[in-house]
This record gives sequence, C-alpha cells and structure tokens, in this order.
Amino acid sequence: MTQSDPVAAPYRQRATLRDVAAMAGVSIKTVSRVVNGESGVTPAKVAAVTRAIHQLDYRPNVSASALRRANRRTAVIGMVLEDLANPFSSALLRAVEDTANERQVLILAGSVDEDQGRERTLVRAFSERRVDGLIVAPVGEDQGYLRAEIEAGTPTVFVDRPPQGIRADCVLCDNEGGARTAVHHLADAGHRHVGYLGDLRIIPTAQQRFAGYQRACLERGLPWRPADHAHDLHTVEEATAATVRLLRSADPPTALFASQNLVTIGAIAALQRLGLEGTVALVGFDDFPMADLLKPRVSVIAQDPARMGRVAAELLFQRLDGDRSGPRRTVLPTTTIPRGSGEIRPPSGAR
Repeated sequence: MTQSDPVAAPYRQRATLRDVAAMAGVSIKTVSRVVNGESGVTPAKVAAVTRAIHQLDYRPNVSASALRRANRRTAVIGMVLEDLANPFSSALLRAVEDTANERQVLILAGSVDEDQGRERTLVRAFSERRVDGLIVAPVGEDQGYLRAEIEAGTPTVFVDRPPQGIRADCVLCDNEGGARTAVHHLADAGHRHVGYLGDLRIIPTAQQRFAGYQRACLERGLPWRPADHAHDLHTVEEATAATVRLLRSADPPTALFASQNLVTIGAIAALQRLGLEGTVALVGFDDFPMADLLKPRVSVIAQDPARMGRVAAELLFQRLDGDRSGPRRTVLPTTTIPRGSGEIRPPSGAR
C-alpha cells in the first residue's frame, strides 16, 4: 500500500454560500443576511449559520458582497507610494495601516519608483478593484487623470507631494523651511562653504528643498556656486559618486546638506571612503534607521512620516464618513535632530 503524495492530492474547493445554507438548514438568503450583518434573522438561525461558517471555513467574496451592500463599500483602501523599500514610504504605510486597522479596513499598496506611467497603472488597478479611497504620493506631473474618479465619489488624499492639475486634499511637509533650517544650523557651526546634494529636480519636494538651501545661503551671506551643487541623485551609488567629486574638487565644501535619506546614506559612504567623516559636517533631510549608531552620529532634519500617514488616513476616513468641505492642505513642521555630524566645526582657516 503506497502512501499518497500530499502535494499531488486535489485541492478541496472553497465552501460556498450554498454549502453553508445546506449545513445550517436555512436559505441562501438567510446566510447572506447573516454574513452582511443585516437584521431580521432569529438568534437560532444566526447561531446555526455561524457554526456552519466556522466548520466549513467559509470565506465570503468581499468584492462581490460589496457590490450588493447599500453603501457599496469594500473596506479596502489603495495606497500609491514612491518606494516601499524606502524607510520614509514604509513608515507612511504603517501609520495608515494602523489607523485603517481600527476600522477593520485593509490596505492595498504598491511602489511607483518615480514612474509616471506606473502611477497611473497602479491607480487604475486599485480603482478597478473598487477601493473605497486612495492615498497617493504622486510622481507624475499631472494628476488631472484622477478628476473623474474623485468626482465619482472616491475620496483621494495626496501625501508628501502636492497634486498637479487638480485640487484635492494633501498632507505635506515644510520642505523649504526644513532645508533652510539645515543650512542655518551648519552656518551656526561656523561653516561658510556648504555643498548641496539633491534628488531628481523634477520632484516638487526636491525643488522646495533646494529653494530652502538657496534662501538660507542668501540670508547668511554664504557663497552660492553651481559647482557646489549636485542634482538628480536618486540612488545611494549616485550620491556617493557625486559627494566624492565635490570633496575632491579644487575648493571643496566644509559642510554638506543632503536633501533625502538615500542621498544622505550615499554621502556618508563617500565621507567614510575618503576618511573625512570626522572633518566634513553633514546634515541630512529625513531620518533613517541607525542614523544614531554611526560614527559620528548623523544630524538630520526629520519629517514625521508616521504623523503624515495618520493625518492622511484620518482625513480620508472623514471624507468617507460624509465630510464634503473644500480641499484641505495640511503642512507639517520638521524637527532638527543634532547628533554630531552637523555640529562638526570647519578646520581653522577654512573659508
């Protein structure tokens, strides 16, 4: 007698509404009413249906049942993020997830990697699955394609970056103010020559942070030279290479402002490679894991992605609960966290 191979055994079909009704000895309509939490079913029948559901491990088709419910809700929210692997995006997601979990709402999330076509594709996919609402960190230059979806009743909240081509709720960070604070912090430590390491110039947050850097340089009378600026750095490797070039130039900066967490990590790698981590000051925009464990510990201008996610989720649920007021723009402040790298003073005699 041979033992059957469990892998080759046929899969048991999922229990259906009809199976539950047969086991409970009630009609399919009664099972449907119990599953959807409708009134008018006797306690005895509710108990019988509940027992049958547990015994058969019945799982209702949420999408199908949502189309039959009066409010047509699916209890699912779609979330479009730049990169789920980035600590900022993952913190945003977790905060939204925690808030949604309190309402027993699920999250569908995906990364777009600064790809405008992928943003539209992901939004379309979520919309086709009838999500109740959308939270979007936009990368495209025009979110006007979402107008019909919003007008059809799908609440949409934009996070981190404002929407283009459409008026809608958004939750943002004070990017320009935070960058300005970073440069002032370095100037207060005695630096007169501050280099800038920036993300892709097409990104609104990168534009705002560079504007803050420029404004602070003007306010403190610091030299502002294109040779001290490196833009379009979107990976750790690109940031590392650009930082090495800056620090090996004929007149290298004594301090650096890195405008994004991955750029900051690349700058740290370059400083360590050149043995300058204790000599060149560094302030990064966005905190990141283990920034306080490096040597020196990394000073940052911190956003609060967790708060941003909570505010966005709460705003979305207010819209789902019937709030029809005009679009809201919420700008959250940054926090300066001095840990050591941003407090390194310039060498004596440095210009």
